Amino acid sequence: MTTATPADLRGHDRRDRAMGLLRGVVDRYIGVVGALGYDGAAGSTDPGPRALVVAERLVVADNEDVVQLTLRAPGGGPLPAWHAGCHIDVHLPSGRRRQYSLCGDTADRSSYVIAVRRIPEGGGGSLEMHALSVGDRVDVRGPRNGFPFVARGSALFVAGGIGITPILSMIRTAEHVGMQWHLLYSGRTRAAMPYVDEIESRFPGRVCVRTDDEQGIPTAADLLAGAPAGGAVYCCGPAPMLEAVRTGFDTTPATALHLERFGAPPITDGREFEVQSARTGEVFTVAADESALDVLRQHRPDLAYSCRQGFCGTCRVRVVSGTPDHRDSRLSDVDRADGMLVCVSRADGGRLVLDL
Repeated sequence: MTTATPADLRGHDRRDRAMGLLRGVVDRYIGVVGALGYDGAAGSTDPGPRALVVAERLVVADNEDVVQLTLRAPGGGPLPAWHAGCHIDVHLPSGRRRQYSLCGDTADRSSYVIAVRRIPEGGGGSLEMHALSVGDRVDVRGPRNGFPFVARGSALFVAGGIGITPILSMIRTAEHVGMQWHLLYSGRTRAAMPYVDEIESRFPGRVCVRTDDEQGIPTAADLLAGAPAGGAVYCCGPAPMLEAVRTGFDTTPATALHLERFGAPPITDGREFEVQSARTGEVFTVAADESALDVLRQHRPDLAYSCRQGFCGTCRVRVVSGTPDHRDSRLSDVDRADGMLVCVSRADGGRLVLDL
């Protein structure tokens, strides 16, 4: 998740005192939420995964590529509370771990609802999720919030395809508290867009749906046309959409930008380096535009990973020697003393020897 308050249209820093105070409150809120333990309490101890049961399975896109799964406690008891923007980590029977945004009603503590797009050429997690049936059990950690929603003022929500999942809970909350809001929902085709009919019928007048096959790929101006003066923009979707929104935001009258990525962020300032396995002595070269995770998985396909953004901590590897360039948002200074997240962190010059 990225939060930015850009300069004004003339390139100067915005000095509005009220907005400065509001930004301070928001920054503190985001800092606290980002530090929450998996049970939702600051400083709480992670209790580890809890077993949940697939209670319902529903296809929610006309092309049948997106399935909604409703997860409940085996005994039917209440689940930990969550807020709009939260996700859960799902531990699959294969050992894979994947993160999915909660897209249900934040007031409903009887279940967690997620939606998963099938990606045949992906790492296999989505295919395994689609193979789940009612009655199957999965281990879940969370909820945790890396994309916090501040329910005040006005907002434009921008969603691309499966990026609608965290946005769904946000627009429900925005509607509940009486915010002024608008949603721009984009996808390749209408058939590929989950929940599109439900959203349009439930929130008439607040939703603009764009499809690439009918209107072409949206520009930054198309995506940000509804950005509210003094308000916020929340965007979740594919990398090109996020980049368009990020680069076009300075032309809008909005004052805060919040982004969530589904995949690895682009590497824009990388340098080539080497990683060596302390166990086998093998040396692998990581190109300037590659991540260490991508290179290592070519030789260690079972290397665990999940978010690919330096957030979840799944891909942590012990560093035997060398100096990492830490680029994660997860590890503490103590953790960084002898470890790194290979999905985003790199070498600060020279070679890294890893406990692999």
